[in-house]
Amino acid sequence: MTSTSHHATPELWAETLRPGEHWSGVLRRGTSLRMTALEPRANVAALMYNYESLPERYSLADTLKAQHTAFLTAGCACYSDMGRILCSITADSCGWHDTICGLSDAAMVAAKFGASRFQEQRNDYFKNGRDSVLNELGKYGLGKRDLIANINFFSRVTADDAGALHFDEQHCHAGDYVELRFEMHTLLVLSTCPHPLDPDTQYRPRPVALRAWFSGPAPREDACRQRCEENARGFRNTEMMFLA
Repeated sequence: MTSTSHHATPELWAETLRPGEHWSGVLRRGTSLRMTALEPRANVAALMYNYESLPERYSLADTLKAQHTAFLTAGCACYSDMGRILCSITADSCGWHDTICGLSDAAMVAAKFGASRFQEQRNDYFKNGRDSVLNELGKYGLGKRDLIANINFFSRVTADDAGALHFDEQHCHAGDYVELRFEMHTLLVLSTCPHPLDPDTQYRPRPVALRAWFSGPAPREDACRQRCEENARGFRNTEMMFLA
């Protein structure tokens, strides 16, 4: 767990994502974003793309391989498929964010919670992660072929000796947070739909607060940069984009 002293820094903007809401926006290089769980058991599915060249996007394989990990926490960086750093995790009260379990979809939600349609329930209908992020991606000319492996912030999933996956129901508490510092201009897509492995039998997504401020890009002496040699190269590759 780490913390930062951003509280004295004027915020750029802040808003609250309602339960089941989806959101997208561009986080510029040097901008930091704090996501805070307002209730226990929150989940935030996140997808990231290079806003200046959308075919470049978050790479699950490169992120985990370069840092020899299966989950993300403070000190980790999120790699693009071009070997550059989209964002760094500079603070984290959870210690573990799921990288492997993906998004819920309409069939999964219907099988678990029953039928639900906008026509009858309006904005209270049961949303799913896949359709939520596709809704946002469409705003930027992206679609199904642009779906990538996502991060599930605030969720912890472990594997037992037989390879079965287990969702930790006690992992996320109200007030838990994670802070991302963006190292390139990044299109960020978020959904607050429940984690696909959450065993809750009621449809209960949780709200999450967002707060952004200008922190500046990673300094030379930085925990994320210094985590491993691969990260140092990733940051250099990223900085080469901005030399001009």
